[in-house]
Amino acid sequence: MAGAEPRPLDVPAPLVVPQGALVRGQLPVPGRDLTLDGRPVTLLADGRFMLGIDRDAPPTATLAWITNDGRNARWPVVVEAQPWQIDRLPARLAAAPGPPDPVAEARRAAEVAAVRAARAEITPWPFWQARAQLPADGRISGVFGSQRIHGEVKANIHAGLDIAAPAGSPVKAPLPGIVRLAQGPLMLEGNLIIIDHGQGLSSAYLHLSRIDVKPGQIVRQGEVIGAIGTTGRSTGPHLHWALTWQDVRVNPASLFPPGTIVEETRAAYFARLEAEKAAKENAK
Repeated sequence: MAGAEPRPLDVPAPLVVPQGALVRGQLPVPGRDLTLDGRPVTLLADGRFMLGIDRDAPPTATLAWITNDGRNARWPVVVEAQPWQIDRLPARLAAAPGPPDPVAEARRAAEVAAVRAARAEITPWPFWQARAQLPADGRISGVFGSQRIHGEVKANIHAGLDIAAPAGSPVKAPLPGIVRLAQGPLMLEGNLIIIDHGQGLSSAYLHLSRIDVKPGQIVRQGEVIGAIGTTGRSTGPHLHWALTWQDVRVNPASLFPPGTIVEETRAAYFARLEAEKAAKENAK
């Protein structure tokens, strides 16, 4: 019938993604105005997209867009729950808050503002399409999503991937991008670099002993940007590598296919924690 509305497009097979993942995929039918539960999503002309799934995302979501022939399309998203490492500790082990320090509070507020401003600078260039590489060689000493709970009080979620290596070991850009922040030492992060990988994706590199880049600099994939250290709040030399899509913190390991060395070392990390717990129980 002339003038009839085009029939909607419902994709039957769901897109299955894990909690905490950065998802780089392609729509079955290209279009425009892609959203995830109403939130705008990066979309290229050929249908490729990038989005982040929150660590605590609910089990279902919906991708919606308008196809090139004007149809309203919907694609169900199934979010798989992840076995995050949760350490429950007695409340007495939590650090007692110290007296107010106006100078430290003002300094910290300025640091947080600088980080937010850096992440707000977004280039339209899709550097994120490159195949990622690890930013440093070393042992995976901490994984994304883990959390400590002291009594009933939840500590901050560990929102990155830790790579332990000797101080001074090189840190390289895992993806190309534009440096938005190269500053330090900050109170918590120490010497910090933030790189904009385009269209809402940024990465951060914490606790560095050295910074080798400047804000505004375009870095190639694999280019040395700094060196591993233990500046800021850190118990030993390591790189804390964080990844953010818009304001959603995502797991850097999701840049790599399942079965890669990152996933293998993640499994080894959890196995070591379980072995340590078992040893403590046996020692009682």
